[in-house]
Amino acid sequence: MTGRQQTDVFALIPFRLHDYPFLLTLGTFTLSVIVSVFMDRFAVPKRVRRAKRQGMTWKNHVFDVAVRLPVIALVFIGFFAISWRPLYAGAGTMSFFIIFMAISRAKFQFIREPLVFSDIALVADVFKYKTIFYASKLNIVFWIASFSYVFGVSGLYMWFEPHVLPQDNHLFWIFVMWLIANVTWFLLFFAPINAPIAATVQRFMPVIEPRLITVRFGTFCSVIFNFLIWLGVRRERIVTDVSNRILAAFHDLIDQYTTDKAPLVVVWQSESFIDMRHFDVPGLALPTIDRMKQRAVQWGRLNSVFEGGYTLRTEFAVLSGLQPDDIHVDASYPYLRASHYADIVWPGKMRAAGWSTHFVHPYDRTFFLRHKAMPQLGFDHMSMLDSFDHDPERDGPYVSDDRLTDKVLGICETIDGDQAGLVFVASMANHGPWEPNRVEGLTDPVSIYLELLQQSDKALAKLLDGLNHLDRPVWLLFYGDHAPLLKSFADPFPDPRTDYFIVPLSAARKAQHAPTFPKNEDPANLVRALLNHAGLNKERLS
Repeated sequence: MTGRQQTDVFALIPFRLHDYPFLLTLGTFTLSVIVSVFMDRFAVPKRVRRAKRQGMTWKNHVFDVAVRLPVIALVFIGFFAISWRPLYAGAGTMSFFIIFMAISRAKFQFIREPLVFSDIALVADVFKYKTIFYASKLNIVFWIASFSYVFGVSGLYMWFEPHVLPQDNHLFWIFVMWLIANVTWFLLFFAPINAPIAATVQRFMPVIEPRLITVRFGTFCSVIFNFLIWLGVRRERIVTDVSNRILAAFHDLIDQYTTDKAPLVVVWQSESFIDMRHFDVPGLALPTIDRMKQRAVQWGRLNSVFEGGYTLRTEFAVLSGLQPDDIHVDASYPYLRASHYADIVWPGKMRAAGWSTHFVHPYDRTFFLRHKAMPQLGFDHMSMLDSFDHDPERDGPYVSDDRLTDKVLGICETIDGDQAGLVFVASMANHGPWEPNRVEGLTDPVSIYLELLQQSDKALAKLLDGLNHLDRPVWLLFYGDHAPLLKSFADPFPDPRTDYFIVPLSAARKAQHAPTFPKNEDPANLVRALLNHAGLNKERLS
């Protein structure tokens, strides 16, 4: 029984549109383009759209729509290939682009960045780590509603809409359309085809600025264009570009020290740390932070790589000494191909110079692909969540800074005094969400966050005292990776810069030290600044 025999619903449509399959298909595709382009306007707020469109001519608008057509066509062909139903293909395409737009807008509302291509690599993590992504609403109800919409609506179209398969050779035409719908995507992974396409895309997208490209090309198209560039940009080009632009950042560590004992560098990345006293919050006491200000050789405000999330971006900037612009399309998720930067980043340089390198992070080792990235970036040792006896029901969602401090001090004591060492620590204790009763007796998110800051400050005092008792020169670099997503306090933060301190401890301290004035700094310059103060940078000594 054919689709036309199943129902006469479509007989009510004037002129029986399905008797003209080519015109109907062309019409539904055209409607899909119009609706998709129109709806993509809402991927970011109107004020952002206007700001990014300022100065563009009508020719720019026409071009931006034209380059979307191949992507929209491939999506349309995909829906058409599985159904041979033009109305279904049109509805599926419009729904597809609208869903991507809605996800992008939701992300923008939450974290002020539209969807980027590397977010696709995080989809599984979003569902695996719902708490850390603030995605607790993605529960069974969400899945039931989603599957009901996708399969329910698809089923209705399959039942009521007649197909437009040619009368003869059904299997042949189904196979041909399947090839067109799928092989085209697979060919994009084939270097001889991808390379010229990526080069073409990069000519009209020379700057990877998420807001701008989303406004120009819509959510899904900008994701695809970014992905094409990511596939097409090879390691050799990245390293060459970086070397040419920031040659001054490439330097060697000295191999002989001015003291009998080798230096120890401890880098402590404090999750979501910002000194809330900058915003005149009353009653907040952070005595250890005040103590570090007095002892630091350099301290001040840290320019944020990203506000409210994406810790790995700040983390990589510190580890590599590279600005986001230096690594182009890799900036949104540098750990996807960390091996490209193995001979550039600080841990790799230190390991090559004979240093002991240790990465400590009390969270799942697979999160952000750190289990693969950190060894590639030069860390010989890793202590992750499985190194801690952590029970969320007993201890709360994250390992406390107090317990993390004990682990770090233990690691520092095991590094031989004759071997220089780097211990990079990424804490979790201050991370949101700040839900009621996470701190006993508190329900307000701001109050919970402030209490966590004070607990971390106490742990930091233990860290300073422990490092101070080591019989070697010790340098501590402490900084906050980004401002917290504390929307009940501010959205966005009036000043999202966090705080950093470079503090000499134990044998690195000098008797004549005097307090210094604050200095703004970029994350990419922190390790270099520390090595300069410590006299461990050959470039500094030349």
